[in-house]
Amino acid sequence: MALLLVLAGCARPGTDGEGGGSPPAYPYGPDDLVLQLSWTGGFVTPEMLAGRLPLVSVYGDGRVVSEGPVIAIHPAPALPNLQVREIDRSAVQDLVDRALEAGVGDTADLGMPPVSDLPSTRFTVSTGLETIQREVYALSVPEDLQSGLTEEQIAARAELRAFADELTGLSYETTQPYEFTTLAALVTPYTPPEELPQPDVPWPGPALPGEPFEPALGLSCVVATGEEASAVRTAARAANALTPWVAPDGARWSLTFRPLLPHETGCADLRDG
Repeated sequence: MALLLVLAGCARPGTDGEGGGSPPAYPYGPDDLVLQLSWTGGFVTPEMLAGRLPLVSVYGDGRVVSEGPVIAIHPAPALPNLQVREIDRSAVQDLVDRALEAGVGDTADLGMPPVSDLPSTRFTVSTGLETIQREVYALSVPEDLQSGLTEEQIAARAELRAFADELTGLSYETTQPYEFTTLAALVTPYTPPEELPQPDVPWPGPALPGEPFEPALGLSCVVATGEEASAVRTAARAANALTPWVAPDGARWSLTFRPLLPHETGCADLRDG
């Protein structure tokens, strides 16, 4: 009897789409990261590695977060231009299917083009049952720089590159600024630039320099939430990438701001790996 009850519970009508029942339940919560395209590694500074934003992040409720156009000025704005768009939940599921068709779930070796210091492209996809990641080194290099790769590797790379282009080229009806509620900052001691000296700005957030992130490199990380995040956002909008931030004790710091995404909670989420 107990076994029959278990089997009856597992065979709920309508969960498999057969027999005229309902389609399978949508497997994602609103803040679940469903699909992400990002870069890892490459020849950049540690704070740039940690502060680098994913190219595209797709969430269970259809939000798509990516960086918008960046104004071509120097010094650059202190805050990145994060944008949020929306797609249908059916489109979210279609992107998952397309990712798997493109080979994100495959494990075959994709080779190593003979180029150095380039980033890898990381694909992350959640099927609702598992989360799959696949990294491809130097995915964007043209075929004439792919010597030593087999025809199968070149073809597999082309499929993944086409999907990456599809994901970054999605069209949307509306675009809005991403209003983050939590903001991380990568912190290093301030070194005055040889040119374009900037005015000091009082730091309105949590105590600097925060928690050690890469101690050997003098890199720390601090996270502002709630009212502190609002105060930092207001101050940062009037600052730039070279602004010296002055703590209450008079110490001056350089900050690289990194808004946290819906599925992120703290500095540990910024580690490249």
